[in-house]
Amino acid sequence: MPIPPELVAILRKHIARYGVAADGRIFHSERGNVVAASTYSRVWELARQFGMSPRQVASPMAGRPYDLRHAAVPLWLNAGVPATEVAERAGHSVDVLLKVYATCIDGQEATVNRRIEDALGGWC
Repeated sequence: MPIPPELVAILRKHIARYGVAADGRIFHSERGNVVAASTYSRVWELARQFGMSPRQVASPMAGRPYDLRHAAVPLWLNAGVPATEVAERAGHSVDVLLKVYATCIDGQEATVNRRIEDALGGWC
């Protein structure tokens, strides 16, 4: 899956500092083992407190790392990324993607109307 260059730089810096586990995992315990769920949860909660306002921390927003996936999909759709590409990146079929996230697509009426007019070559 493609990732932004900024994330590539962050991951490279992390790998240079901490290395990877014997099996190639980027995030691992000090002994190279799988990170314990309790450790992961504790660090996630600290990250939420660091990166979010107190009101957001008190809400269920990004309560679990998995929730970020549900935030990314509508972001991509609203940015105009084609549903086929969003579905592939999210690991969904287009059918499932649209059933789950179609109501999250918002504010694109003017853009869509302009694209249709452009496609018709001014015939409207």
